[in-house]
Amino acid sequence: MPERQTQAETAASAKIEAQVQRDEAKVADAQFFVPPSASIQERQPRALRSGDAFALFDTHGDALGAMHGPEGVYYRDTRHLSYWRLTLCGEYPMLLGSSMDDRVDALIVDLTNPDIVGRDKTLITNDAIHINRTKFLFENRMHERIAIRNFDEEAHHVRIEITMGSDFKDMFEVRGTHRSRRGDKLAPHFPDGKIVHRYRGLDDVERKTIIAFSPHPAMLQEHRAEFHLDLAPGERRVLFCAISFEDEHELPADQAFLQCYRALRQRRRSRNQQRPRIASTNAGFDAMVSRAVSDLATLTSTTADGLCAYAGIPWYCTLFGRDSLITALELLWFDPAFARGTLLRLAELQATEDDPLADAEPGKILHETRQGEMANLREVPFGLYYGSVDSTPLFIHLAGEYLRRTGDMAAIDRLWPHLQAALGWLDDYADRDGDGFLEYGARSGDGLRNQGWKDSFDAISHADGRLAEGPIAIVEMQAYAYAAWRAAAAICASRGDDAGASHWKDKARDMKRRFAETFFDPELGCYILALDGEKTPCRVVASNAGHALLMGIATPDHADAVAQRLMAPDCFSGWGIRTLSRSEKRYNPMSYHNGSIWPHDNALIAAGFARYGRHADAGRVLSALSAATAYFDQNRLPELFCGFVRKRGRAPILYPVACAPQAWSSASPLFLVQAVLGMDIDHRSTIIFNGPQLPDCLSALTIERIGCGAGTVDLDIQQVGHATSVFVKRRSGGITVNTFS
Repeated sequence: MPERQTQAETAASAKIEAQVQRDEAKVADAQFFVPPSASIQERQPRALRSGDAFALFDTHGDALGAMHGPEGVYYRDTRHLSYWRLTLCGEYPMLLGSSMDDRVDALIVDLTNPDIVGRDKTLITNDAIHINRTKFLFENRMHERIAIRNFDEEAHHVRIEITMGSDFKDMFEVRGTHRSRRGDKLAPHFPDGKIVHRYRGLDDVERKTIIAFSPHPAMLQEHRAEFHLDLAPGERRVLFCAISFEDEHELPADQAFLQCYRALRQRRRSRNQQRPRIASTNAGFDAMVSRAVSDLATLTSTTADGLCAYAGIPWYCTLFGRDSLITALELLWFDPAFARGTLLRLAELQATEDDPLADAEPGKILHETRQGEMANLREVPFGLYYGSVDSTPLFIHLAGEYLRRTGDMAAIDRLWPHLQAALGWLDDYADRDGDGFLEYGARSGDGLRNQGWKDSFDAISHADGRLAEGPIAIVEMQAYAYAAWRAAAAICASRGDDAGASHWKDKARDMKRRFAETFFDPELGCYILALDGEKTPCRVVASNAGHALLMGIATPDHADAVAQRLMAPDCFSGWGIRTLSRSEKRYNPMSYHNGSIWPHDNALIAAGFARYGRHADAGRVLSALSAATAYFDQNRLPELFCGFVRKRGRAPILYPVACAPQAWSSASPLFLVQAVLGMDIDHRSTIIFNGPQLPDCLSALTIERIGCGAGTVDLDIQQVGHATSVFVKRRSGGITVNTFS
């Protein structure tokens, strides 16, 4: 029989609940979240990207962003094309198929007609007209080819209409931020059969959307282009559109399409030929990996310093410190060029001055950068924003891992002043209250309340549901600092600085001791989530604890306890590890950070499991996520999905406004492969497999063209009885492959 609450307990419970509600009301408006008023996922969005431009279309190839959705074509954080819809004789065509061509990152759409009335007022019965649309972005321009073919035995006279609009909304407006004032929409003009939409923002920047057609439309108005086609039986006609945002088109739209299509295909083919190729006995797993590699190509940005990954489409299509660093870490074995390019680019943007609005302090590494009107006006603080506590130690850690993987001392020498500045920030600014642990707290009312990877306003709480007040020391930040100091010691040693190496080793050793004493809670069987500003433990079981295993700060006993706790049913849903245990007060499987499942979080935790020899647990995580992708559009791992328990015959449940693709989610399958194989690559031509164990979903795996030092190697990994064996098919450059059970 349940115990009755006393009057005092009831009053205390009501008081806590009231405080929780006040916390939420107080901070919700100050945060920059995407309100889930409508689901992106139910429209199965198709994402394209090139340079500073990206596009989001529906399965028909249309963009209905003006109808309160995120679809459209964006350039530098402004939506330049908010509406784009094709009709045939005034009717919407029927969808036959919609897919992405991974060879060129192009959207391919096939449509046909319902019963319609042609231009000559005669009936055209359904399925007589076929429309094929091919859309892609290349070097900040969008291209579309519309091929129309008459499969009927009769000639038909049809009208193709394109309805268009440019609302020039800032990305943060599209995400839901209200603005009391906007700039001025200027009158469009029509040079040589083109249409140019214009907007002058409050930042005094004129933004343009330039739309060109080939051939010229029969009629062109501000929001409408119309083509009249006379189609003989079997005849095919082709229309081309090109959209740019700064310069006029140098080539007609048809020539630009063909030239850019060939260039884009060649660029992608060249990149793929330089990277490992993965194949397995599981078609679903292969589809997941193929989609991941393709999405990473979509999100790859090429700067003067090399490759780096933009975070995700649509909300985070820009450089993010934490996201780009973690993506590069996940890809380090697969393509270390991402780590080099990311480190050098973030070094250029490292903070050199104190700026409370931007949460910037000397030596701190970027959180995110934005180029839109609201950022220019500082209506949002994200022009160059430094409000993440973990980007800086991750920057140092990745540099150490990159050196170990590649031996590239030239890059490390370039980075060394920036690494010293980052280490200085950890010493001078990160420990806000002098207790030896590293904390965060927004320095202005416009900054993010939470500055770890779980940066939603309600992500860090106590067991009774109260939000933690700062400065907050989250569990993973201590682990990242430990790893950063270990990396600094290794880099110093490689530079011949024995005193520096000893200094950073001592700091790491001291942190490991104090971390074990303070953050592990025997009653929870897990690390606590955080210490609040009063040094009160947030005794909450959350996935953050698994990051400590990844960074090696955990003792073996604590690592085993944490792994068992995170793989228990209240944390592991069957589809993956939840961000928060379902036994916690704030658990909500539909929330952003309090019970959902994030693929990148799972990959980092699984890599931590493997570090402590728990390859079977890492395999369970890989199998769970691989099974989930079978239900996701295009076999793509989204930014996150809901944390409901896995049940027979039921699919995982989507989070309504998740980014897809998202870089660190796309890189997750590749990091999970490394985890289950216990694979470690040293630049001195050595590949080590430490306790490899293929998961239940795989019986064999082939990896070709793994780069190591100056050589490459092709491997077959097979499950033989209870053992996983690694066989060398081909090698070059004197590579040594060692396997330890």
